[in-house]
Formats: sequence, structure tokens, C-alpha cells
Amino acid sequence: MLMRVAMNLLEKIPESASQELLTELLNADGVRIERIVSFGQCSPDGFWYDQDDHEWVLLVEGSATLGFENGPGLNLKPGDFVNIPAGQRHRVEKTDLSGRTVWLAVFYENKLK
Repeated sequence: MLMRVAMNLLEKIPESASQELLTELLNADGVRIERIVSFGQCSPDGFWYDQDDHEWVLLVEGSATLGFENGPGLNLKPGDFVNIPAGQRHRVEKTDLSGRTVWLAVFYENKLK
């Protein structure tokens, strides 16, 4: 018999950390789901994410600003989500300095027809 265990996305997060915390929640068949927790961290100057997979990201808690190489940035609040196509260069301009910022990120291969 398969044992099911419920987990909570907002549990087991420290009050602060010197680095962003990444927890892989699922990795199967071209899909990876991660919880990312930021404590004021942002992308280094001049750094751009340029990923092979698409990324759908939901801001669960805190606040953040995403920058895009070609186009305006986005100010995100809890509940906001965005789909970032593979190859779209982007960066985290800022996250909440007064507390944690919790993201749910879904990385997926382009298998949609």
C-alpha cells in the first residue's frame, strides 16, 4: 500500500540565510518543481538566467522584481505568476529585504504542440 504524506511549502524554512535556499520537490518526465526561498538575495550584476527549459514561477510570499533583457520588468506580489519561455534572458532584480520571499518554480520541457 502506498503511504501518502502531506507536506507544506511554507514549513521548515529558517528565519534567514546568507544564500538562497533551493528545495527540489519533484523531478520526473521533463518536469522539475522547486521551492526557492530568498532573503533579500538577487542576481549578481551582469548575470542573466538563460535556461534550456521553460519556467513557470509563482510568488507565494514576500515581494520581488524580475528583469528581462528584452522588455519591461515585473514587480511581483504574493499570488502573481509568470511563464518564462526557454532562452528568455531574465534576472532577479530584488527580493524582500525585510523578510523571506518564497517562490514555487516549475521547470518544464517544450513538449506542447
